[in-house]
Amino acid sequence: MIFQLPEGELVFPDPALADDDGLLAIGGDLSKDRLILAYQNGIFPWFSEGDPVCWFAPPERCVIFPERIKVSKSMRKVIADGAFKVTMDQVFADVIVCCAETPRKDQDGTWITNDMQNAYINLHRHGWAHSVEVWYEGELAGGLYGLEINGVFVGESMFSKKSNASKTALIWLCQQNEYRLIDCQVPNNHLMSLGAEMISRADYTAILQFPQS
Repeated sequence: MIFQLPEGELVFPDPALADDDGLLAIGGDLSKDRLILAYQNGIFPWFSEGDPVCWFAPPERCVIFPERIKVSKSMRKVIADGAFKVTMDQVFADVIVCCAETPRKDQDGTWITNDMQNAYINLHRHGWAHSVEVWYEGELAGGLYGLEINGVFVGESMFSKKSNASKTALIWLCQQNEYRLIDCQVPNNHLMSLGAEMISRADYTAILQFPQS
């Protein structure tokens, strides 16, 4: 059953009620408070331009435990060579625009609409959303962005303009020892090669809501 969010009320149904594809609810808006409430409960928005806001809580979650990140011999060499410089929260808006504009295999357009970009830039201004930037010879070569929720980094999207740039961003994030979990939401070969694994919605929610030490 797909729930229609009530107008003017900041509430979500139990994520366990999502359908088999993870779709839980439609409607609502992308306000700061609604987005934070969603992420605190393991829910995220995902929809195309012109569609109503769709909220997802997949039955399984693709995650990386930072201590289990797999760094290949070739990536260790890339990092050791020092050609890339990595920063955090320096050009958040540029990162989200690059993520939106990067072509994706089997996708005609982007789900990172202008409204989504503005919503996450607002979250960044309020200290909830963060970006990792990878620079090559002074130019932005790759990066990622997401939210920090109770010691979990909920990754939203990443991009590369130069080979290995997005991998560098994700590896760097895992090596900061600041996050209990990196939530990648949905799997792909790129993430699985870095040590991503699938955990249940229940296990993910337990980690997300467990008090930080």
